[in-house]
Amino acid sequence: MRAASPGAARAGRALPPVAAALVLVLMLLVIVRLPWAGDLGMHAATVQRLRHSPLHPGNPLVDADTPSPYYSPWMLLLGCLARLTGLSVFDVLRVGAVVGLGLLATGVWRYVRTLSGHRVAPALAFLSLVFLWGPLLFDWSGFLGLNSLALTVSYPSVLALGLSFHFWAWLGRALRTGAGWGGWLGLGALWALILLCHQFTGVVASLGALATVIAARPDRPRAVRLGAAAACGLVLLWVWPYYDFFALFSAGAGLEAIHRPLYGHLAARFGLVLLGVAALGARWRRDRRDPLVLFFLLGTLVFAAGGLSGHYSWGRALPAALIPAQLAAALEAVSAGRRAVRAGWACALGAALLVGAWTQVGTLGYVTGRDALPGVVAAKYRAPWAGYHWITPWVRYGDVVMARTMASRQIPAYGAYTVAPGYPDVFLPSAGVRGEAVRRYFSAAGAESGAWVRVGASGRRGVLREYGVRWVVGGRGDAEPWLRRVAGGPGGQVLYAVR
Repeated sequence: MRAASPGAARAGRALPPVAAALVLVLMLLVIVRLPWAGDLGMHAATVQRLRHSPLHPGNPLVDADTPSPYYSPWMLLLGCLARLTGLSVFDVLRVGAVVGLGLLATGVWRYVRTLSGHRVAPALAFLSLVFLWGPLLFDWSGFLGLNSLALTVSYPSVLALGLSFHFWAWLGRALRTGAGWGGWLGLGALWALILLCHQFTGVVASLGALATVIAARPDRPRAVRLGAAAACGLVLLWVWPYYDFFALFSAGAGLEAIHRPLYGHLAARFGLVLLGVAALGARWRRDRRDPLVLFFLLGTLVFAAGGLSGHYSWGRALPAALIPAQLAAALEAVSAGRRAVRAGWACALGAALLVGAWTQVGTLGYVTGRDALPGVVAAKYRAPWAGYHWITPWVRYGDVVMARTMASRQIPAYGAYTVAPGYPDVFLPSAGVRGEAVRRYFSAAGAESGAWVRVGASGRRGVLREYGVRWVVGGRGDAEPWLRRVAGGPGGQVLYAVR
């Protein structure tokens, strides 16, 4: 086989760093637009509450004095930043997104450097993390596909993943070369920080750390210091004042239904990762205690156990299987034995990355808008939510709004409360009652079935009085004598003031 020319070899080595840099530039442009979907309203509402009351924020979504697992050290910092600078909540979230993206990029670079000395490996690994998924688009917080990352870049999960890569790199170095007591206690504090910022990513970080420890087989002195680091982390989790971290272990039952979709369409969503599974097999043949192989096995075990037992929230541990496989695919392309083998891996990986990139090419629309995209690309674009800024001239901070679920996921971002939370809330005892009150209020079927014949208009108005509702966001058909139309919004929505 004829060897590649020096110019072609240099171009091949330069391509992954350039492509990775373009992805980062794209993400920075996405942050400027900050497309709204998923849980952005939840995180914006959390910053709102901490901005107005850093010590006693109350529930982020409804007017109730309850703790919330969203009150993490990171969100507290962002809330204080908003309070001190006067920046809007969405500008503060943009700042947080830039920090999270920076931590993710540098964390991947540091961790991959512990696995390979090849200078192209970090860039190739980053590309694998964002493109090596499947032909069916998949978006979920804590999953690093490009489209998912574009929609969640301002979420605490991205920051927590970035910190996790730094955590694994730091832990691996401490286990190999040793560290002082301060370094080990710092590792424990970082572990606790990740768990407090995003609990599901904290599980992924813990599984990666466990794989690193098993692969390193620490001696007794290092094992003792490792135990001290774990104890330090547990103490920090215990003393965190904004919510009881350990109460989350008994609160998972309400989360199973929303996580069940994680177990569907696995081949279509993650099929390209099979290339990484094959790469893990090659690594296992070379080293039976390879940390990526152990990481993958632990993640797969937890994910499978969740599906078999019906604990579908355990499916959030799936990145613990995906990340090591994606990294292994990238590393085999630069570190497999013979040149021909490396070339074969590189070709296979390049083809898979192109398929993954085409699946997620609609992400460009979050920068350009749909109209600027070619038709075939625009078909892959998923429009973000419109938001509820149109109600802010009238609805003030702390006002209570009666709204259906989709509106309730966004309205608290602007400072108002809703009657029922738009997201599951394991620390809100009245969540079910509040949800039923909203369903009763908006249910036309209830009126037809006779429920409102007995209760009548006074019963519906009683719901408004019970929760101190000042505004109703609904449709044109929701007009009632006790409501006054104030403004119209997208999709035929109407803002009503309660008389």
